[in-house]
Amino acid sequence: MMNTSASPLAELARSGKPIGVGIVGLGANGGWAGRSHLPALRAVPGYELRALSTSSKQSAERSGHRHGVSRTFGTAAELAACDEVDLVVVAVKVPHHRELVRTALSAGKSVLCEWPLGNGLAEAADMARQARSRAVPTVVGLQARSHPALAYVRDLVADGYVGEVLSTTVVGSGGAWGAAVGPGDHHVLDAANGMTLLTIPFAHTLDGLASVLGEPEDLRIHLASRRTSAVDTGSGRPVPMTAADQVVASGRLPGGAVATFHYRGGVSRGTNFRWEINGTEGDLVLTAPIGHLQLSPITIEGGRGTSTGLAPLTVPESYVRVPRLDAHADAPAYAVAHAYQRFLNDLREGGTPGVPDFAHGAARHRSIESAVSTA
Repeated sequence: MMNTSASPLAELARSGKPIGVGIVGLGANGGWAGRSHLPALRAVPGYELRALSTSSKQSAERSGHRHGVSRTFGTAAELAACDEVDLVVVAVKVPHHRELVRTALSAGKSVLCEWPLGNGLAEAADMARQARSRAVPTVVGLQARSHPALAYVRDLVADGYVGEVLSTTVVGSGGAWGAAVGPGDHHVLDAANGMTLLTIPFAHTLDGLASVLGEPEDLRIHLASRRTSAVDTGSGRPVPMTAADQVVASGRLPGGAVATFHYRGGVSRGTNFRWEINGTEGDLVLTAPIGHLQLSPITIEGGRGTSTGLAPLTVPESYVRVPRLDAHADAPAYAVAHAYQRFLNDLREGGTPGVPDFAHGAARHRSIESAVSTA
């Protein structure tokens, strides 16, 4: 990761002046940007949302009126050229990421791009090269590692709560890629769009797990398509599904512990997310209502020593850096807000970056694509 403390953006952050943000993809109806980035930015002092762009001038004006943003643009190029914008946030569908990121980097702007960074490794690596050549700070939206719950669990493991880690197991449901699909979500069923069970919930969780337990080695990923279509909830018609609806993976953690994952499409009547960390002295269990670790409220339980069961573990207040948001009521924005806060700290303080940049994003793409079995 690059040293963010030497950039003009860092100088701005250290000056105490707000970083001006422009969001590409903040529509009048909100969408992901409206549910996550908008409340996150408004909860973190040090940022100021100054501009937005959508697919047309007219829709941008409607969105600006809806969200109280005065500078609205019909193209990302106009937004990136705006002198009031210091950080461009790209929050649109994955197939458009590379073009929009190129536009922002060409304008000399720092960029936060949603995950997946690119539609495959080649695009992600290209964006990482461009960012490196421009020498501007970047962020990729792998925000699970910024969640206070994961930061707390990371410290519990490091401090020996479970002793030596022996194994870890994750089971999760993707929500999408199941029996039904919403009228506006057909794109996730097409593997060519790069927004799959593998690249979204599995990859977010893999990155969060790696931040706690270390990067899995000898990772092996197997995909299966048990469903080949989903029913549109609006029309009742079947929609073809080329994205796999089953992801099974295994690997070895630093030190020799084993890691296993199973992600399945849709939702379960039983477990939708459970992550166990088992060690010589104790156990930690993280659960959530959905399999998207990056946008779900997380419950932690643990037991160690002579205890024969699990007890709730509350995240200490010292880990909560964005008190304006609630971990449950504001779940989609909660980890995103903490990522923004950590990025601001990176800019002001330097040192080891706390948020992943484009180079990290390209490496995550590589770790997944190289592990997928083609047999």
